[in-house]
Amino acid sequence: MKTKLLAGAMALVLVGCGQKASEESAASSAPAAAEMVSADAAGGPDVPITAAPGVAFNYRYAFRLDDDRIAAVQEEHAAACETLGVARCRITGMDYRLIRDNKVEGRLEFKLDPAIARKFGKDAIASVAKAEGVLAAANITGEDVGAQISDSQRRSAGIADEIARLEARLKQGGLGDRERTELQQQIAGLRQQLDGERETRRGGEVQLATTPMVFDYQGTGGLPGIGYGNPFSDAANMLIRSGGTLLSFVLVVGAAILPWALFFAGLLLLWRTPPVVAVRRWLVGKRAAPSAPPPPEI
Repeated sequence: MKTKLLAGAMALVLVGCGQKASEESAASSAPAAAEMVSADAAGGPDVPITAAPGVAFNYRYAFRLDDDRIAAVQEEHAAACETLGVARCRITGMDYRLIRDNKVEGRLEFKLDPAIARKFGKDAIASVAKAEGVLAAANITGEDVGAQISDSQRRSAGIADEIARLEARLKQGGLGDRERTELQQQIAGLRQQLDGERETRRGGEVQLATTPMVFDYQGTGGLPGIGYGNPFSDAANMLIRSGGTLLSFVLVVGAAILPWALFFAGLLLLWRTPPVVAVRRWLVGKRAAPSAPPPPEI
């Protein structure tokens, strides 16, 4: 009896320890899970490449940060690509422009291994956030290249069957010269179509092998260190826009009124020319001349 009671007590202790350990494990994993969700949410929806096999993706991100930090962030992103090596990441284009005294824009274009494209974009977003910038826009588009390749393969199989049928017809006897020539022309045309389908599949394979990615950098257009919502920059931009609107209105109205103003000015000058003035005086004098007196009565 004592042995049974002792075994039951030990079982209860083990069960309690197991429940406590599981609760502690769940409690310790909760912050990590929350951190993972917040990190994923910061970079947009996480869509792994394996969820869409055969789809060629195209990534485009727009970042907004202080103008004096754009060059450094560009260099950081370029260095991250160079670290991966040309087999996994290649820089295909770069642009940096000083539009005005306080306005900077830039761009970087990449060709990436599809397996690392999503992570590369998320790391770039994190580096921009570290530089006190924000992700202004994200656009990820995809093209179902795998389905196009499958359709091309089916078309190629049909073309190959038709070529085989026509070649078998050529091997038969009793064909006239005209019919033989027509069959040869049909076979040549089908072979050209077959070559075109092969090129289509090669192009699709290239699309699936590399993923294009574009980073657009836009500055705040303000004074360094002030950050977003710079009142001086906003006021200057509003002044420029308002001035441009006013100038456009004045030009439109002037273009509408100027021809008529020139027309009436020309009439006024013509009205005051000596010949016209002489004619006007003659007409006025003729109207004012007294009428002839009536003949005297006898």
